[in-house]
Amino acid sequence: MTETGMTQETANPRRWQALAVLALVQFLVFTDGTIVNVALPSIQRDLGLTPGELTWVVNGYLLAAGGLLLVGGRLADLFGRRRVFMTGAALFALASLAAALATTTQVLVAARFLQGVGDALAVPSAMSLVALLFTDPQERAKAFAIWGGLAGLGSTAGVLLGGVLTDLAGWHWIFYVNVPLALVSLALVPVLIKESRMPEMRRPGLLSAVLIIGGLVAVIQGLLSLVTRPLLSPGVLGPLLGGVAAVAGFVIVQARSDNPLVPLTFFRHRVRVTGNLGMVVLASSTAAMFFLLVAYVQQILGFSPLQSGLAWLPFIAAYLVGLTTMAKVLPRLGPRWAMSAALLLAGTGFLLLARLPADGAYAIDLVPALLLIGLGGGGATPASQVASLTDVSQEDAGLGSGVITTVLQLGQALGLAAIVTAATAYTRGLAGEAAATATAGYRLAFLIGASLLLAGAVAVAALLRPQRSAVARSLSERPLPSASE
Repeated sequence: MTETGMTQETANPRRWQALAVLALVQFLVFTDGTIVNVALPSIQRDLGLTPGELTWVVNGYLLAAGGLLLVGGRLADLFGRRRVFMTGAALFALASLAAALATTTQVLVAARFLQGVGDALAVPSAMSLVALLFTDPQERAKAFAIWGGLAGLGSTAGVLLGGVLTDLAGWHWIFYVNVPLALVSLALVPVLIKESRMPEMRRPGLLSAVLIIGGLVAVIQGLLSLVTRPLLSPGVLGPLLGGVAAVAGFVIVQARSDNPLVPLTFFRHRVRVTGNLGMVVLASSTAAMFFLLVAYVQQILGFSPLQSGLAWLPFIAAYLVGLTTMAKVLPRLGPRWAMSAALLLAGTGFLLLARLPADGAYAIDLVPALLLIGLGGGGATPASQVASLTDVSQEDAGLGSGVITTVLQLGQALGLAAIVTAATAYTRGLAGEAAATATAGYRLAFLIGASLLLAGAVAVAALLRPQRSAVARSLSERPLPSASE
């Protein structure tokens, strides 16, 4: 039999404790996406990595996670969300330990790849459990505000912790720190959450999984290669064209299949599509910001890794304010105005960064922008996730979660590739001192990010306009079934 819904009175009484445990792994996974950035120079010196090998320390993780997330979400629906979550969390912990103990390039890159696989299994299954644990609409909105906010907070905390741990303990500890925290989650999840799956679902064909995994991996690889290669080079154009062809083949197979891995009707919901659009513009802009601001404060302002990490404290504080505020106002405002306002706020902060001088002062030139982007990012992330999961059925809870996290990974890869490449190409054509030309490239990148965020704010307000009543109903009248049954 399929799972049945529960009233709020019979919902899991330990759902908030369960959310805290699930969110712990969510925080770890997104922290791991950025924590390595500040430590890369130390890793390169210790292991003797070439620049090409160094990029794989980052890209191996992104490729595995981005390529497998959709399949990971569907596996959770088929085989049990708790089971798949625990498998992913255990793999993430083991891979983190292997990365911390790595003494060769091959071991470190392989460990990073396995961390990405653990991410792809744990994150969508955990998100689908959250969607099913909370049956009250207002509670669910608050839960997703916390859950979604922790994704962005984890990415920012990664930059902070990366600097602190690298300076005080060594780069190995950016991986060691994951192990005990993941083990805590593995110990508590079976106590707090019962299994949740859809046993009546038939397993999709192998061809669908091969096409979507191969296609997404190829597309992400092509995007990431843009940072170091021209657009028309075989190393970029080949993966992009091959990946797009594989994804197109996947869409054709899904349209003709009686048992699709990803039902195409899922993408006909305007609110969900708009929520994912908001996620793309936010992820692409902030991924480029983390990368470029770390370079700016270290190379232009002369910050140490520790100082570079601590420089993000205003952003984190503002992010928490944006997150807690959104948790309170989202059930009343709905995703349309909440997401639009948050993206507008973040875009304004990017406009301030687009004025960075080569001889900038941290307190004057960075802090105001970081506060605005933190507030906007803290609000936009949960608002976009609530929109992305509007009207998702119990059967598609894992799928919806996989789509969100795939969009997030693709957005990050797109931001790193396109925006950073544009800044680098612009810098090459300038004459003058290195600091001045590099800063000019940073300014262009932040201007592109601002344009994306502001355009996203307008698009969200326009696209969700006819759906206002539907969104309101989804927040107040359509509770999802509970995973506690």
